[in-house]
Amino acid sequence: MRNAEMAPADAMRRTGWFMTGAADMMQQNHNRCVSMARVALEDEMMTVMPLLSRALLIGAALALAGCAAQMPETRVTRFHLGQPIAPGQVTVEPRDPSLARDLEFQSYARIVQGELGRIGFGIVPDLAKSELVAVTEVSRSWRPAGEAQRSSLSIGLGGGSGGGWHGGTSVGLGGAVSFPIGRPKQRMDVLTQLSVQLKRRSEGTVIWEGRAESVARDGAPYASPEAAVTRLASALFQGFPGRSGETIRVK
Repeated sequence: MRNAEMAPADAMRRTGWFMTGAADMMQQNHNRCVSMARVALEDEMMTVMPLLSRALLIGAALALAGCAAQMPETRVTRFHLGQPIAPGQVTVEPRDPSLARDLEFQSYARIVQGELGRIGFGIVPDLAKSELVAVTEVSRSWRPAGEAQRSSLSIGLGGGSGGGWHGGTSVGLGGAVSFPIGRPKQRMDVLTQLSVQLKRRSEGTVIWEGRAESVARDGAPYASPEAAVTRLASALFQGFPGRSGETIRVK
């Protein structure tokens, strides 16, 4: 009788063991599948990521090459006495004294000051306290895109700084340019020129002079006044004082 009563209990116990074992096996199988899937995914990522990274690098290189190809060339000519120029204290002043407080000129002056400071000159704001003066001028000229360029770099040490495009529309600081009303807007090229003379304050003699110029399509980001002057100033003082009388091209 007792054996008959225990039989159902043993059967239930054995059934519980079986169900527990089956559940454990199912969990183990699930864990094994998840682990295998994770390994497969990691292997796939290891294969895809280098390809993706390579594609991104190629894309970035092509973009940089495109930017370099579009960046306008800068022409630079410099003159000096062929003697070492010791960096000293310098102040940046406009060629036209009336522009000394002009906000546009002041933005250009800060660009020139940055380049002079980079090559070792000390920047002082007061003309009376500087031994050198960097007389600075910026001009911009426009003409229809595609027309023959006849720009001039006719300067000499201590001479005047003419230039611009013959037949073009030129303005200096504070000027404005306008085009005929009623005609379709033409695509224009803009020539930006930066000229700097280093003078000794005590004597008024010019010890170094240079001009940089570049042409860009008007409206392009690198054709904006500050962007153009920044690029010109960098090229102008590159390898200062440079080889006297030689015109170089900087990309």
